[in-house]
Amino acid sequence: MNDEQLLRYSRQIMLPDVDIDGQEKLLAARVLIIGLGGLGSPVAMYLAAAGVGHLTLADFDAVDLSNLQRQIAHTSARIGENKAASAAQSLRELNPEVAITCIETLLNADELIEQVKFATVVVDCTDNFQTRFAINAACVPAKVPLVSGAAIRLEGQIAVFDSRDTNSPCYRCLYEEDSDDLTCAANGVLAPLVGIIGSMQALETIKLICSFGTNLAGRLLLLDARHSQWRELKLPKDHNCPVCSSPVST
Repeated sequence: MNDEQLLRYSRQIMLPDVDIDGQEKLLAARVLIIGLGGLGSPVAMYLAAAGVGHLTLADFDAVDLSNLQRQIAHTSARIGENKAASAAQSLRELNPEVAITCIETLLNADELIEQVKFATVVVDCTDNFQTRFAINAACVPAKVPLVSGAAIRLEGQIAVFDSRDTNSPCYRCLYEEDSDDLTCAANGVLAPLVGIIGSMQALETIKLICSFGTNLAGRLLLLDARHSQWRELKLPKDHNCPVCSSPVST
């Protein structure tokens, strides 16, 4: 690291859990963020500020006026622009040292698998089960940790799925494929809620990269924002899971 980097990241370098070694790991890391909406905005901004060396931003959607209530990486002037491109502009203003790759199209299965292979950590900030299942299915065989978050109305949740640990469940262990989607457009969401969950996703990502503390693998945190209450659920591995427990072909 040069002198400017030592100054920029000095407040986290002084933490024993991070130190110089941890900051070097962050600078060398590549994180794939899928979805640059309410969750992806704080995830991307905090990871860029923390000095993650390369961020890949994937979102095919465009910024809409109704997004601005909670999607803080975007501005009124960028309404109509692609969300990945809009977020990239904010991140470059925040930390011009971070390398950014924008994917402005919907990733098909093969493209998703290819992008996951490059990633140190994948952060799922999407809002539908079909995409979440696809992301999980790409992360499991690649053994890339997945940080998953969701927020709707006044309820949020966050979990880590780390297929490097054979005892860790995957996202498919938690949800059935016929689960119903809940959208912010149909149900609403309070702006700070996505900020809380997104910030937690960024925190778990940094912990995975720097290898400190206890991450949320095997646990699900649930936030009831109405009553400011957190609950923790243990997530056992489903030994009949069609994704992470299926026999490996030879």
